[in-house]
This record gives sequence, structure tokens and C-alpha cells, in this order.
Amino acid sequence: MKKQFIVAAALSAGAGIASAQNSVTAYGLIDAALSHTTNVNAAGDAVTRMPTVAGEHGSRLGFRGAEDLGNGTQAIFVLESGFGPDDGTSAQGKRLFGRQAYVGLAGRYGTLTFGRVYTMTNVAILKSDLLGTNLFGVGSLDPAIPNARSDNTVAYLGSWAGFTVGATYSTGRDTSAAGGPGGTNCAGEVPGNARACRETSVLLGYERGTSGITTSYDIMYGNAGAGNGLTSSALYDRHTTLNGYATLLGTRLGAGIIARSTRAATGPVDSNLYYLQASRFLTPALQFDAAAARLDVRHSPNDATMGVLRLTYFLSKRSAVYSAVGRMLNGGRSAVSLDAGGTVGAGLNQNGLMAGLKHFF
Repeated sequence: MKKQFIVAAALSAGAGIASAQNSVTAYGLIDAALSHTTNVNAAGDAVTRMPTVAGEHGSRLGFRGAEDLGNGTQAIFVLESGFGPDDGTSAQGKRLFGRQAYVGLAGRYGTLTFGRVYTMTNVAILKSDLLGTNLFGVGSLDPAIPNARSDNTVAYLGSWAGFTVGATYSTGRDTSAAGGPGGTNCAGEVPGNARACRETSVLLGYERGTSGITTSYDIMYGNAGAGNGLTSSALYDRHTTLNGYATLLGTRLGAGIIARSTRAATGPVDSNLYYLQASRFLTPALQFDAAAARLDVRHSPNDATMGVLRLTYFLSKRSAVYSAVGRMLNGGRSAVSLDAGGTVGAGLNQNGLMAGLKHFF
């Protein structure tokens, strides 16, 4: 309680306001792993390394707070920093608070936030993508999925009678120039160009008991100098998803389809990503997960198919050890790495093994 008071006082000092109804919580996760993957280059070499991005989950340090405004309404904020446990550097395009940074209002009619937030693509697959940000996971086949966030965003999310609706609108989706999925140099907010670096996403879902289904639509535009070939505001990257989950006889099942259309300077690419996953506790402390996914690139032999098995043993409510094995089959000249953020020789298959430790605080 003393720690919470100190943090709350520090955050409110700039505004000169203190309230007994304020609550601020510091939280975090450190997740470090070792991985070994084969065929990381054309020569067929293997590599053992400590991944930067994640083992099972991305490491983070965050602060979240709420103030009761009365009538069931709260003022809320989240500041969440991602970092690499291998070297301690900031993730998500080297941002200080790259995972989330927003302020907003929450009440009976839903939540409205302003800042850097998750898009509806991320929200739509949370309950069906059971592997989540696992090093070997859906993010290996489409890096945009675990990095579905946008800067300069107004977001809304609300739920009633089992239905969930949501939307985001970004005036400049990515202000970082660090490169990679975490930063694509598309700040936007260009006078006279209403589409430059804009991103819009929407979601509709329905849940009942232990099952649910969601669909989402997300489109991001480019601009001069932007990464991933989106070098004009006429170019775009679009995701449409359909996802579902259910629990049957103690086993959680998740499945989905992610349709992607990219119109970039390098040419048009259309693909469908299919995934099917299952999760079950073998004992109260031992969880088993299995996943299969396929990336089907239309009018191309450059498809990829992935299989993953994972075991997680919970040492306590906060700490766990885990291991996973996976295999990626690359067709044609496909070069999709099993290890998210890793490499593979074009047209080569890849095997992988990893093990790690995570601790929540």
C-alpha cells in the first residue's frame, strides 16, 4: 500500500492533485528463454540464442491507475513498457512505453481511450490464439498480429448482453523509425493528405458461457518514407479476421482465419492464415498446448505450414518454466522462420526447440 501511495503521489505531483480515491498499481513480467533453430541461412547452419522478443510472453513493466468520478465512471490510464530481457533495451521501436500508453474514461457505456493502444485485430484473437505471443506461434507467420498497436489513436470498446463492439482510429499509426514490426516510420498527420499513415479497425463479437466468436477488420495506409513497402498513402495493408473458441470436456479450443491483402510498392500480395489450437491442464500445475497453422499465399507456391507443442509447469501463481518444440515447412521460395524475429534459408524447413522461465510481479 505504501508503494502504491508513493507511485500515485509521484504521478500526480505534476498536476498538483492528490485524491484518496485514486489507485495506481505497478506490475510487470520478465520472460527469458533459450532457443535452438536449424537452417537459419542458405548454408543450413543452426543457431542457439536468447530471443529478444519473447519466450511465451513479452517482458514488460507497467503502471495502471483509476480514479472514481462517480455514477459508475472512472478516469483511467495505462503506461506499459516492453523490453528485451536479453539486453534490457526497449522494444516496440525503442519506445519508452511501447506496449501501451493511454488515458481514458470507463463506465457503463464502455471504455474510451486516447494514445497508443492495441487495435481491434489484437483484441479479436486474444481468446482464440491460445499460444499468444509464444516465440513459435501465429506471429511467426504474420508479424503484424502480435504488433497490432497504433499511435495517435482514439479507441472505443463496449460489451452488453454477450455482444462486444469496438473501433479504433489513428491519425498517425507509427511514429517510430526504428524499423521492423515495432517501428515503420509512418507518423502521419499530414496537412492535405487525410489518408497518410491512417489506421482504422473495428470489431464485433459474441460470447456465451465458455464459447465465443469475433470478427475484425483493420486497414493501415502508408506515406512517403514508410516501411514495409507502404511508401504512398494510396498503398495499404489490410487484415480481416474470424476467430472462435470453446471449452469442451476440460480442453480449450481456438481457431481462426486471418485474410491479409497488401498493396505495397513491391507489388500486391494476398494470403489466408488458418490456425487451430488446443490447451489442457494435464495436472493442476502442468499445462499442455498444441497448435497447427498454415499460411496460404494466393497464386504462389510460397506457402508455409507450422506445428508447435508446448508444456508449461507452474511453480507458483507467479512463476513458471516452459519448453516448446516446433517445425516450419516452407514451400517454394518461402522464408518464414519458426522463431519469430529469426531467419531461415529460402525454401528450407526449420526445426526449433526452446525453454524458458517467466515471473509475474
